[in-house]
Amino acid sequence: MAVNMKGKSFLTLRDLSSQEIRYLLDLAHDLKAKKRMGVYEHNLANKNIVLLFEKTSTRTRCAFEVAAREEGAGVTFLDPGSSQMGKKESLEDTAKVLGRFFDGIEYRGYEQEVVELLARHAGVPVYNGLTDLDHPTQILADMLTIEEHLHKPLKEVKVVFPGDVRNNMCYAWMYGCAKMGMHFVGCGPKELINGIDQKIYREALDIAAQTGAKIEITDDLACVKGADVIYGDIWASMGEEDLIPERAKMLAPFKVTMAMMK
Repeated sequence: MAVNMKGKSFLTLRDLSSQEIRYLLDLAHDLKAKKRMGVYEHNLANKNIVLLFEKTSTRTRCAFEVAAREEGAGVTFLDPGSSQMGKKESLEDTAKVLGRFFDGIEYRGYEQEVVELLARHAGVPVYNGLTDLDHPTQILADMLTIEEHLHKPLKEVKVVFPGDVRNNMCYAWMYGCAKMGMHFVGCGPKELINGIDQKIYREALDIAAQTGAKIEITDDLACVKGADVIYGDIWASMGEEDLIPERAKMLAPFKVTMAMMK
């Protein structure tokens, strides 16, 4: 089935079909192979994208900038100090103005509602570079890496996420694995399991029922047995630095160690 994603925003993997995700992964494999050969097709020549960052980043910013420039697009970076978003003008007005200047908007910040609002009002595609609830572009990059190194269908891959199961990466993995028919296990302490976003969890389970995926949440570290990928992440998000001592104590048993990897 032909896939046409022209003009489509990318806010969460929940909104993409398995075929669309497969298309993006195949495209990424192709572009990466061509880059190794020094071939650049400049598919985005004469296009311009703005990177709208409320939350700082190293890898996400660099990834978007390099990718856009390699495809021939112009890139403008805006952070809270260089834009009026949410200050002297509403988010709706910011979206409309940026949509007139640019062909695409990448947003990295806090609330998922903000990236969704931008997509409703901008009139151009909007891409989610991270919110408190999701990080879909990171999952695509990780799936690409998994395919490069494991050389097996994603449907045969088991991903275990030990740590804070309320984390945006855990939620993003739920959606991604559910869509692609994979086995995902989020593993963390019971007190954090109780705080999982139930809407996201239920949506992932509903998708999994259609694709044959398996989505699990547990506090039992025995779940790492048979894992193809063990995926760790930070224990306290940006702005939660005061919680690090408490989280470190709570999550110490779920630390990725050589013993766990064995």
